[in-house]
Amino acid sequence: MPERSDSDSRKLLRRLRDVLGAQSKGQERLDQITHLIADSMRTEVCSIYLFRDPETLELCATEGLKPESVHQTRMKLGEGLVGRVARTSTPVNTADAPAEKGFRYMPETGEEIYSSFLGVPIQRVGEKLGVLVVQSKTARQFSDDEIYALEVVAMVLAEMTELGAFTSDEDGMRALHRQPVMFRGATGQEGAAEGHVWLHEPRVVVTNPVADDPLTEIDRIREAVGQLRVSVDDLLSVESLDKDQKQVLEAYRMFANSRGWLRRMEEDIQSGLSAEAAVEKEQSAARARMEQVPDAYLRERLNDLDDLSNRLLRILTGQGADTGAEMPENPVLVARNIGPGELLDYGRKLRGVVLEEGSVGSHAAIVARALAIPLIIHAGRISMEALNGDHILVDGDQGIAHLRPEETVARAFRDKIAMQTQAQQRYASLRDLPALTKCGTTISLHMNAGLMADLPSLEGSGADGVGLFRTELQFLVRNKMPRRAELATLYARVMDAAKGKRVAFRTLDIGSDKVLPYMKPNDEPNPAMGWRAIRVGLDKPGVLRMQIQALLRASNGRALTVMFPFISEFSEFQEARAHVLREIHRERSLGHVMPSGLEIGAMLETPSLAFAPKAFFELTDFVSIGGNDLKQFFFAADRENERVRRRYDMLNLSFLSFIDQIVARCAETDTPLSFCGEDAGRPVEALALAALGLRSLSMRPASIGPVKALLRRVDLVQVRGVIEDARAKGDDSARPALMDWLSNQGE
Repeated sequence: MPERSDSDSRKLLRRLRDVLGAQSKGQERLDQITHLIADSMRTEVCSIYLFRDPETLELCATEGLKPESVHQTRMKLGEGLVGRVARTSTPVNTADAPAEKGFRYMPETGEEIYSSFLGVPIQRVGEKLGVLVVQSKTARQFSDDEIYALEVVAMVLAEMTELGAFTSDEDGMRALHRQPVMFRGATGQEGAAEGHVWLHEPRVVVTNPVADDPLTEIDRIREAVGQLRVSVDDLLSVESLDKDQKQVLEAYRMFANSRGWLRRMEEDIQSGLSAEAAVEKEQSAARARMEQVPDAYLRERLNDLDDLSNRLLRILTGQGADTGAEMPENPVLVARNIGPGELLDYGRKLRGVVLEEGSVGSHAAIVARALAIPLIIHAGRISMEALNGDHILVDGDQGIAHLRPEETVARAFRDKIAMQTQAQQRYASLRDLPALTKCGTTISLHMNAGLMADLPSLEGSGADGVGLFRTELQFLVRNKMPRRAELATLYARVMDAAKGKRVAFRTLDIGSDKVLPYMKPNDEPNPAMGWRAIRVGLDKPGVLRMQIQALLRASNGRALTVMFPFISEFSEFQEARAHVLREIHRERSLGHVMPSGLEIGAMLETPSLAFAPKAFFELTDFVSIGGNDLKQFFFAADRENERVRRRYDMLNLSFLSFIDQIVARCAETDTPLSFCGEDAGRPVEALALAALGLRSLSMRPASIGPVKALLRRVDLVQVRGVIEDARAKGDDSARPALMDWLSNQGE
């Protein structure tokens, strides 16, 4: 085949556009396109394979293979040469297809007589849509120009597939973004919600993939790139940028000024693509490379290019983040990721949140818990599939999102929500009753909080107080360090809202997965065990002192409770406590009203503190077990790692024995002890903790009702006996024995 000229390529795309613009059904269009491409490429075969589901490709049209194989031939992702193209998002070009490793013979197609094979992915900005294939009897490699020409055609097919140009009810070719899809992610915050999708960053829609006038399109792309460069330069001129923000923007400027990037887009335009389609073609190629690159730094740079491409597309199309669309009823936010400030801006109007990225300890997860809205993380590619207004079900308990669900699924889901609502109504009747067990033991149930928006739940949930107020949220949602007066005002409002109930303020717990936007992050191999929480506070005492001063002024004569996070040894607590005592002396000398009572406690989140000297337990006013961190360090299982975080059970008898030791050490010195964490809000786990001697538990507000309901129906002496029997038998976990005992109690 002779080399293709730019003119030939543009002619092919114009013919394609005419076919796509004609009044015809989806299958008819596909058939015309395969005939057109085979004719233009001078090959005997052209075939289009499209995804039926994320793992299955189907032959949807062909010129040259047996017609009866259309809609009959299917293969899994990675299966055969076509599956390899789809999996790797890279072309396969071979002169002898049957001899190629991984070749799959499909007798129903009659392709055994064709030797040469060229397959390119049909993809749009990271979304895999299918594979475009040409084949010939003559054994030869296709040229670079031929590969490039087929990639350009595949780009147009991707755009038209996205726009539903090939849908046909008769052939079962249902349009994209209309089929039911289930996304299995991970739980960021429990709960269930039904609503409609609201995209945090709406997708840019390209309706003109083919252009008639390359010179006009090149002028458009150059002007848009010029605007992009100016906008990046303007961002870099902002004086308040820190070193890391400048480094990111410098990377943006490097890409925006890359001659190679602009040259490749101009070549795509010369071949017949519009400026927008050329940007998306290069963006899709960058996304494909991103998936193959193991190096984290290089992946981040490709991610910069991806973000820059989105900015360029918005300049070209005028489609900004604000599209003018109205937020639907019962909105469920869908995004790749989102910052805490942005999520707070949406507030309680959201019914749920579904993210492609995120982590259980991310800023978004912390805010979602504070707002009491279900959150799913790691729901891969949902922002590519969802459209504004789509019906969606969010099952935060299972980490599953149902997009455009079938009616049977929706009915079952509504039944689940109704049952939960009925249960909450039953729990509401217990609101003013104590968590008094049958054996006469009262367990104090507290709630976790971090925002003013949490505080109305204090009365409604029946909580005895706030066992953990996360003070870092006020630092995370700002672009600069908050002032002491701002914090004092906020803390005073928290105490006012508590109406005399105890509030335990945890000092700033940053580091690990909580990095302040205005503080230089540390490149640590294991940040969960690195420079975080009280370690930051002691190394940067100015911030710690400022926060203590704000708390003292907020108390204004009321009782104050302060606890320090991540204390690992006695000396850390002594140093932190000394800061509080010095600030009390200073504030008193300035004439400020001192707290009427003061408790200074420590969070036990590392096993080492359980073995601290007796003097520690005598000095501290209380100990609060931070169950989430303690469990991850006890089992050496990173709670951000989905492979291992669910592997270990809190009811493992080794862990319960360790809790037993902590209870005994606190009892020895009459030191009040509480347990704070996700497990405290799970009824069976809470039951075990109470049986071991914990008399104070802190949890999310919605968990107080279920925990209280179970505690009021049991005898803790009997529960302790079940645990001891399981230990004596050598069981690994107390869970089976406890569940069996509860079932026999009718619970």
